[in-house]
Amino acid sequence: MVSKESKNVSRKRRHARVRAKVSGTSSCPRLCVYRSNKNIEAQIIDDVKKVTLVASSSMSLKLENGSNIEAASKVGADLAEKAKAKKIKKVVFDRSGYIYHGRVKALAEAAREAGLEF
Repeated sequence: MVSKESKNVSRKRRHARVRAKVSGTSSCPRLCVYRSNKNIEAQIIDDVKKVTLVASSSMSLKLENGSNIEAASKVGADLAEKAKAKKIKKVVFDRSGYIYHGRVKALAEAAREAGLEF
């Protein structure tokens, strides 16, 4: 009998496949998204220096409900504002194996509207 693997194991496999190709540099860092059932987090990472440049999450913004599209768009806008302050304009988007839909899409579009290019 074949066991069914969990959604998170499949997601991690997809993420590893994407990470083999996508890497952030000093000139164009990586915007990485993590989505849980209760919150959403995003970081801008320089993979060459192995350092997080900017981070934002629904927890750090103290949002009442961090698991909806509205919260995701606030996190995306906040991340873009922090990135502008550090003079980061261009990033590579890493959806971490999640489908580009719903909260992930809302975060990405809010970051684009606030001035990030990807």
